Formats: sequence, structure tokens, C-alpha cells
Amino acid sequence: MEWRTLRLDRGDHGRRVDLVLRRHLRDEKGVSRNRIQKWIDAGNVLINGSPPARSAWRVQDGDELRVRVDDVPKRERPRAEALPIDVLYEDDDLLAVNKPAGIVVHPSYRQAGGTLINGLLERARTWPAGSTPALVGRLDKQTSGVVLVSKRTDIHAALQRAMAARRIDKDYLAIVRGKVSPPKGTIDLAIDRDPWDRRRVTVTDRGGQPSVTKYERVSTANGFSLLRCRLITGRTHQLRVHLAARRWPIVGDAVYGDGAAEPRFPRQALHSWRVRFRQPRTGRELTIEAPLPDDMRTLAAAIALPV
Repeated sequence: MEWRTLRLDRGDHGRRVDLVLRRHLRDEKGVSRNRIQKWIDAGNVLINGSPPARSAWRVQDGDELRVRVDDVPKRERPRAEALPIDVLYEDDDLLAVNKPAGIVVHPSYRQAGGTLINGLLERARTWPAGSTPALVGRLDKQTSGVVLVSKRTDIHAALQRAMAARRIDKDYLAIVRGKVSPPKGTIDLAIDRDPWDRRRVTVTDRGGQPSVTKYERVSTANGFSLLRCRLITGRTHQLRVHLAARRWPIVGDAVYGDGAAEPRFPRQALHSWRVRFRQPRTGRELTIEAPLPDDMRTLAAAIALPV
């Protein structure tokens, strides 16, 4: 049997090990909660070299999580594809790309091609030997904007450590329903998977993952607001869930409360606008911005919302 090391990120901190495994293996055929429990019981899951005492064991920043599987087919290596990529910044160690809405960031069994990684693998053909693209954080398919990509494993590890230590600032722009008041503040609400629908996330007052979002109202008009939001923690669907919980659902968000409302918008009006961090090797401070996409500008114009 083969040991596999899973690459953890901020969304895993404080989560149960069985849920972390399910998250990272969700696109593998044959993976279920029952099978994951059997792996844990059989000692085929290790955290920092030791088996967790129970499936509810919580993963922490910096943990190494390994799993030994023998009956799950290995995913084929993603293929390189000549796809258009909007590069915002690039150096010898990393690059930042502007992902359009509608693009999946990583291949899965349901979608093996046409993803951001497929396009990056083609671009990586010109990189030095040993370089390979690895995402530093992900965006939902229907969220646009900045995605960081490392070229080497040591750079990826350094960026992941910086993210876990909250030394990378990630700012988003969102068009929401409602006149947001107060105009500036912090949303501190724990979130967890919806027990009735594992594809959704919900606010919870029992357990869950501590989750913090800072927001600032940029403009407001006609019952809508443009917000600038900063992720303090980086949980799955955090911004969408936090804003909906405050009754400021993101326009077009069919999952968390605004998809059927007017004006109609074909996706959640959420954009990863800016990232600020220090280049791990040179120490240079970088600020990378992706301009507000045309579809969100058109939406703002339709509701007379200044941007």
C-alpha cells in the first residue's frame, strides 16, 4: 500500500481529521466516511507520524497528514493544455493569475480538463527543470480574481506557512443586497458543514471552525452595497456565509440566499481583488490587484452603484 501526503491549507486548521480527509479526497472514486473511518481504525492515517486517537482529532497548522490507501484508484496526472491565462505577476518563484468566473481551478474526476492547473502545466513547460505549479489557496468556480501559484515546493511551503500565520492579506470585493450598516466592522461567526447537505456551510453556535471576516462599505445605492472584505481566516465559503448571516447576501449567490432575486446575475458577485505578502525568497513586499471584472461593473451600472 502507498502512503500519500496531503497538502493542507488554512481551511483545515481546527477541523476533524476525518472531515479533512474527506475534503481532500472528495474527488476520488470510492471514498466515503465509512471507508475513512476504517482507514483511521486500521492505523492507515498518520498525523505527524502517529495515528490519531479518534476520527474527531483536530488538525492544527503545520501538521503533516498522511494516508495509506489500497482500494482507491489513483487520479491521473493532470494534462497540460494550451489555455488562456491572465498573468498579473510572475517571477522565478511564483506567479499570480486573474481567474475568470466559470473556471475550475483544479482537475477532478468530474472535470479532468479545462481547469486553471491544466493551463498552468502548459505554461510550466518553459520553466526550469523541477518546477511545477501548485495553488496557494483556491477560489470557487464562480468567484473571479487573484490566485497565487508557486513554482517550487519550498516556495509553496513558505507561502502556506505565511498564510497560516496570517501574513498574507487577501481582500475581496462583493456586491451585496442591503445598505450595510455599520459601514465598517468585523463578522466573527463559527461555521461548519451543514449536517443536512455536505455541499453547504452554515453558521453554528456549537463547535465549528472559528471564522473572522473584516468588511468596509465602499458605496451604497438603491438597496445595494459594494463591500471590501478581508479574510482573517480562510474557511470554505466563508465570505458568502458570513455576509448572508448578516442579511447582506451576495447578489447572484444561489446557494446562500440571493440567486432568485432581482436583478438576476449568473454567479455570486464576488471577486478576489487584492493580495499582499512578502516574496518568500527575496523578502520584497508585493501587492497584486485584479481589476473588477466587466460583468460586475455591468451589474453595478445597472443598479446605479458607484464602483
